Amino acid sequence: MERLTMTDQGVTFINVIEISAEHIDQFVEQWRERAALMRKARGFRDVRLHRALLPDMRFQLVNAAHWDSAEACEAAGTNAAVVASVETARKVAEANPGIHEVVAEHV
Repeated sequence: MERLTMTDQGVTFINVIEISAEHIDQFVEQWRERAALMRKARGFRDVRLHRALLPDMRFQLVNAAHWDSAEACEAAGTNAAVVASVETARKVAEANPGIHEVVAEHV
């Protein structure tokens, strides 16, 4: 497997999500629709949604997406369909998003 250098790794969009258990399944379905839209965006690499194993965790969902650049990630978020979907998701979940870069790793 080819290793990427730090400059090739792009950025990671991480969104930790507070949501009650009864809304998770609906949120995941909407997330899949948003992910399909994002997948078509320039600079998109991959995305994964993680679910907490324990029901009492504050952040029940963690979204992690890799992009070529912060600009590509931000541009994708301006898509009208994505904006509308995010507004719907905000009715049942509190998002805490941020764009990050790798500063250390251990493989």
